[in-house]
Amino acid sequence: MRLYRPLFILKLFYPEALFRVKTDESILFLTFDDGPDPGTTPRILTILDKHNIKATFFCNGVSSGRFPELMGEIVSTGHIIGNHGYSHPDGWRTNTVKYIEDIGKASGFTSDFIFRPPYGRIRLQQYRKLKRKYRIVFWDIMTYDYDYRMNPGRISMMLKNKIRPGSVIVFHDKATSSVLSILDDFIYYAIGKGYSFGTLSGSGKE
Repeated sequence: MRLYRPLFILKLFYPEALFRVKTDESILFLTFDDGPDPGTTPRILTILDKHNIKATFFCNGVSSGRFPELMGEIVSTGHIIGNHGYSHPDGWRTNTVKYIEDIGKASGFTSDFIFRPPYGRIRLQQYRKLKRKYRIVFWDIMTYDYDYRMNPGRISMMLKNKIRPGSVIVFHDKATSSVLSILDDFIYYAIGKGYSFGTLSGSGKE
C-alpha cells in the first residue's frame, strides 16, 4: 500500500516541520529530490522555464559536488536549493552523530537553511538537533515517480485527484524517475485549474 500523503501522526512527532503550506491561495510547490543529474536536471529546468515556474531542488552533496555546473544552472534560473544529505543517509539506520555530520557536510554543496530528510526517515533526536538550524521539509504528496511499478498515467491521475492549496509535491531528479513523462502535462492541468506555483523559502513563514 502506498501512502501518497504522510500519516497524520508524523505531524505530531515533527510539529515544526513543513508538510503543506498554510494558504487559502491556489498555489502548489514543486520539489525535486536526489539531483542534480545530467540526464534529467536540464530537461526539468527546460519544462519549468517554459511555464515560468520556480521550484525547490533538494540535492544531495555527492551529486552536487560531481556536477557543480548543474547546481549553478539551477540557481541562475531562479530556483531554490535544499539540502538532502551528502550521501542520502537513512535516519532510521544511521546514528545521530553520523547523520548530523552527513547533513552538515552536504550544506557546503547545497543549503544550510532548508533540509528534507532522505526517505522521509529521521529520528526524533536527529530532528530536534537539526531543526535548530534548518527548516525541515516533508511533503503533502509523494508521487512515487521513482517506482517502476507506477506507470506515469497512474501517477498523473493521482496528482490531479489529490492536489489542494498549499500542496508540497515530491518528484525525483534522477534517471530512474518517470518525472519527464509526467511534469509538463501535470503543469498544464494545474494551471488550467487555476493554480500557480511557488518556492519554499525555508523562512518558517509557510
